[in-house]
Amino acid sequence: MSQGYLSLVLHAHLPYVRHPEHERFLEEEWLYEAITETYIPLFKTFEALKRDGVHFRITMSMTPTLLSMLTDPLLQSRYVKHLERLIGLSEKEVHRTKNDPQFAPLARMYSDLFHEAHHIFCDRFGRDLTRGFRQFMESGELEIITCGATHGFLPLMDLQPEAVRAQIQTAVRTHERILGRKPRGIWLPECGYAPGIDKILKEAGILFFIVDNHAIVFGTPRPKFGVFAPVYCKTGVAAFGRDLESSKSVWSAEEGYPGDASYREFYRDIGFDLDYEYVKPYLNGDGTRIHTGIKYYRITGNSHKQPYDPGYAAQKAAEHAGNFLFNRVKQMEFLAPLMGQKPLVLSPYDAELYGHWWFEGPQWLGYLLRKIHFDQDVVETLTPVEYLERHPRNQVVTPTMSSWGYNGYSEVWLNGSNDWVYRHLHKSVERMVESANRFAQPAEHERRALNQMAREVLLAQSSDWAFIMKTGTHSSYAVNRTKDHLQRFTHIWEGLSKNLIDMPALERIESVDNLFPDIDYRVYASTN
Repeated sequence: MSQGYLSLVLHAHLPYVRHPEHERFLEEEWLYEAITETYIPLFKTFEALKRDGVHFRITMSMTPTLLSMLTDPLLQSRYVKHLERLIGLSEKEVHRTKNDPQFAPLARMYSDLFHEAHHIFCDRFGRDLTRGFRQFMESGELEIITCGATHGFLPLMDLQPEAVRAQIQTAVRTHERILGRKPRGIWLPECGYAPGIDKILKEAGILFFIVDNHAIVFGTPRPKFGVFAPVYCKTGVAAFGRDLESSKSVWSAEEGYPGDASYREFYRDIGFDLDYEYVKPYLNGDGTRIHTGIKYYRITGNSHKQPYDPGYAAQKAAEHAGNFLFNRVKQMEFLAPLMGQKPLVLSPYDAELYGHWWFEGPQWLGYLLRKIHFDQDVVETLTPVEYLERHPRNQVVTPTMSSWGYNGYSEVWLNGSNDWVYRHLHKSVERMVESANRFAQPAEHERRALNQMAREVLLAQSSDWAFIMKTGTHSSYAVNRTKDHLQRFTHIWEGLSKNLIDMPALERIESVDNLFPDIDYRVYASTN
């Protein structure tokens, strides 16, 4: 009989990046890298665990933008071409390093990984990786939850409830269309919560949401068990708070496992290390040096990097998994007597940390779940829904406004680098709501215009653009994306208002921003 529960939550998200107007586009690489380095390795980890009879439970958010990209035929075909380029480069590397005892095994490792990824993606799932994760959802090991439609930061929309409702309702509809069932939980974008959002979640049938520690701890009244048990909002929707101690073990740059010198160094890539003419055919279309995913060194300090040793790194991942479990056991043993009930430790992470940034992350996760299954009986993994089913009585608390961004509130998404966007976003929502209220029975061309307006508002609201502006990486792309969506919205709105819809222009926009094919603009209509 366990003494407590561990709920691991992986947040799989990428902004919607799709550029059919270009043969190759740099920012589309974000998706291709994540498929190869995170999503396929996680699938392989889950499959190996199930094959070996390991009982495990894990929760994974798959955002509507990510689901839309994973099921888009254009991006699927482009990913295959990307993977075939990597296979060609890796085979070239196998030949180049064949007489080097240190690097030849690594080149072969990458060649095998890329060939296996091609087999899984193309042969097993017909280019639709969501089918792989859906298998684990249907067999019960994986709880897949949703997020805001385009990952819009909801606390900065709550002046216009229609905007929040559109993000949530569109997300639920997309989740059900692609995965076959409605989501029971949601990862609030950036864990951003403000009182009242739970009412809209309840309308959408959402049972629970994930927030940061201080949303619960600073709630009203103070939670009796801190974040070690969920709380109910007055609407009956449950809030689960992040455990800081377990999160720090993986997240912290100073104390977290991924910084260990044994692990693969992310920033040493042959796309930058090798002769330019040698790697040029495998770079972006404009010849810019980029990460290829082939990395031969381990972290080992700042200057003299040592060659990567997969066996040594795997051993370290096992040790770190054991350390993580040891700390969770001690945590449960300490908390259970104090609480008089089984504590819940909820550990949420960005999924892309596992495999992409931390190459050994999926291995670590596999070792951890095996150790939980075979080596102890104090800690049990379960999902938030399972916790609520077992423990339906919980304290009623109103969480406070919060996020998991720097300093815990809104300053990442509202600061001098990005504050200019909000007056335009608010105005576009105002116009969208007015249009949705006015056109109760539109003609077909008007309906298409209204639906595309809804897509453009949602895309402009993505928290990724404000985040990128703040960090200064790819900031020009984020600025241009925000302006493009606002301008497209305004162009269609002006035509609709004058009954002069530019159909060729509308068709071009529909072909580029083609996500949410079943969107209904009436999601923006006022409810009272």
